[in-house]
Amino acid sequence: MNVEQSGPPVRSTFEPQPTPGHETPVLVIEPGRGHFTLQLHRLWVYRELLYFLVWRDVKVRYKQTALGVAWVVLQPLLTTLVFTVLFGLLLDVPSGDVPYPVFALTGLIPWQYFAGALTRTSTSLVGNAHLITKVYFPRLIIPLTGVFSGLVDLAIGFILLVVMLIIYSIQPTAAVALLPAFLLLAMATALGFGLWLAALNVRYRDVNYLVPFLIQIWLYATPVAYGSTLIPEQYRWLLGLNPMTGVVEGFRWALLGQEPPGRLFGLSIVITTLVLITGLFYFRTTERTFADIV
Repeated sequence: MNVEQSGPPVRSTFEPQPTPGHETPVLVIEPGRGHFTLQLHRLWVYRELLYFLVWRDVKVRYKQTALGVAWVVLQPLLTTLVFTVLFGLLLDVPSGDVPYPVFALTGLIPWQYFAGALTRTSTSLVGNAHLITKVYFPRLIIPLTGVFSGLVDLAIGFILLVVMLIIYSIQPTAAVALLPAFLLLAMATALGFGLWLAALNVRYRDVNYLVPFLIQIWLYATPVAYGSTLIPEQYRWLLGLNPMTGVVEGFRWALLGQEPPGRLFGLSIVITTLVLITGLFYFRTTERTFADIV
């Protein structure tokens, strides 16, 4: 028989042992001799568990709240109001040929999805310690839950954005067909950084205090309240080092007809790919110790 575990593959066999009356099978567990692999195919085998954890996450998130799912609409609306007063009216930040409230909300919708997904992913292992220490399943499912459960909030927030576009009589461009690509980049970015933070958080609980500060700084390093054109041309490449720049600029290009992300999007893809691949390997390398120290 084969026994699965989160670490390297394990080879198990029954060896008969002679006894006076009968032979008793003995289970022998030996370390696997296979090469290190990501074993991503196991995610498909456990897809029903992933679905259940996503459903549980969405259900618990707004349980025992007075407004419930209404917070999904109120959060971006209130943030848009603050940005409009601070950046649109007081600082007079340019928003191109579109009203500033729509400009800000178009950037906030993908950003709030990313921030929520990164927060949930980074704390997912510690928050599900009772599962990790009791049953076997691919540990990658836990951080993936935070990435997929945020899509529900994103869908509701996107409906709000569509209503705003209708109110201001703004028609999306043909590039709206590329929105799934920009969303996929946001998901990959949240997962890549989340894998690093989740694995580190198991050993160093300081990550719990670092993540909110990181997200706050990251918000102002992303052109959400302002456009990338506000940055001088010679320094604009620095924005490309932030993968969320390509996502936010891509949403505004597809929905508002503003400048395409161009080279910023390409650089964002490279950075995200690098972080995601290294995050996957680091997660798989350290997951064998999760049950011992979580």
